[in-house]
Amino acid sequence: MRIAICDDDPLIIEELEKYIKQYFRKHHLSCPDMLSFSNGDALLADTTEKDIIFLDVEMPGVNGIYAGNKLRECYPNVLIFIVTSFMEYLDDAMRFHVFRYLSKPIDRQRLFRNLDDALVQYHAPVTKIAYETKAGVYSISPSSIVMIEAVSKKSVIYTPSETYQTIHPLQYWLDNLPSSQFFQTHRSFIVNMEHVSDFDHSLVHTDVPQANAYLTQRKYHAFKEAYLLFLENMR
Repeated sequence: MRIAICDDDPLIIEELEKYIKQYFRKHHLSCPDMLSFSNGDALLADTTEKDIIFLDVEMPGVNGIYAGNKLRECYPNVLIFIVTSFMEYLDDAMRFHVFRYLSKPIDRQRLFRNLDDALVQYHAPVTKIAYETKAGVYSISPSSIVMIEAVSKKSVIYTPSETYQTIHPLQYWLDNLPSSQFFQTHRSFIVNMEHVSDFDHSLVHTDVPQANAYLTQRKYHAFKEAYLLFLENMR
């Protein structure tokens, strides 16, 4: 494992390094390699593979939002912690699937709880779901699915970059996708709550502009509760 910290404040870097070392020592684990960067340009210029990144937002040169988006393109499985005093960046950070959002000053106990979750996800096996198209059989990670739409008796998978026509009915996805992360908002739509940007009484918007799902009135309150629980579990 390799952890990177990117912040223009050397005191924050020093504090995070200290807390991370304390965390691994507390759990009797070997401390991973740690890299530090004072700006987003230096972080993006470094090609060393990284597993966890603590990323500031307000920095000289490119900001953390830009750097986070670029990092997600290069390392789709990296766990990104946004560390900042500016809560107004939360929406932008969620668009590139930030793992956690930590406010300054750093709360050590909250950091430790979130590191617990990060290690669980880091060590968890990557489970993929098989799907079939006219061209053949493929597999996909649930986290890369934004939305599933039923079209006739088949379905379309929406991802951040592509859509895929599959031969499967919507029920196939309900049976195979994790219910803690996916919700059927309408008889023709299943959405990944990780990708939801906002919703009202009739429509769920995701972070992919062409992937919006209908939300029936009778499911509004259930979806709202499920989404808030999902966000709470992500804290």
